[in-house]
Amino acid sequence: MQKQNHSHFKPERSWCLVISLVGLLGGALFISLFLRTSNNLIGCNNNKLAQEKFLVDNPQQLLLDAILHYATSRVIPQQNINEIRISFDVLKNRTPCNFLVFGLGHDSQMWASFNSRGNTLFLEEDPKWVETILKDAPFVHAETVKYRTMLSEADELVEHFHKEPDCSAKKSFIRGNHGCKLALDMLSDEVYNKEWDLIMIDAPRGYFAEAPGRMAAIYSAAVMARNRKGKGVTHVFLHDVERKVEKIYAELFLCRKYLVKGVGRLWHFEIPAASNVGNSFC
Repeated sequence: MQKQNHSHFKPERSWCLVISLVGLLGGALFISLFLRTSNNLIGCNNNKLAQEKFLVDNPQQLLLDAILHYATSRVIPQQNINEIRISFDVLKNRTPCNFLVFGLGHDSQMWASFNSRGNTLFLEEDPKWVETILKDAPFVHAETVKYRTMLSEADELVEHFHKEPDCSAKKSFIRGNHGCKLALDMLSDEVYNKEWDLIMIDAPRGYFAEAPGRMAAIYSAAVMARNRKGKGVTHVFLHDVERKVEKIYAELFLCRKYLVKGVGRLWHFEIPAASNVGNSFC
């Protein structure tokens, strides 16, 4: 995800990307309207906030807002159009679905609009950044996450994984898993109680030693995918795979054999449930 202090205007690619995004969003709007006509709606829990109910009843509004946002913004998404299209093509076939995104940024409105009839949740490490993004996109659903890792610990955490029984693929749990440092054990019930059809890992920060790094996000995404009870696979998208830690942890937990596509700095994995593959991650 693209944070404010790292985003900047790039005129040489801005208009091309904006036009492409508007085209993708227009396609998503058509799909949304088709699904509405077909009465393929998601039920709305009576306890949901009024804003969430509004989006369920008017999903095309989110799409129109996203089109307006990207058509008039000087800030462009971090992923390029070829990387975005990989996730878009999956969402196009799976929506409405449960879509979990690690990271919040200027592209969040785009991801939410692609799944306008589904449930899209963003997990972000910086509470102030959440406030900044939600000022312009109040209908985006985001939660803050406290990570207990640092990028400088990446090698040590690999050793910890091999030695700590609670990290084992045989146990494979994250809720309340205080023994495994790679398990995101303090997320909301919403994260734990849903089966996520798609998981995008584009955060937390992982480019300086004191940053949380994406080790725990990658491990926890793999555990969520392995614990799937529903039909089919879990689609996991990992960005910034040119970096050492992302690549090592992807091959350790997401597995090269489940890698189905890679474009630019993005890898797409289709991970089956543990019941179909046994007691090891890879």
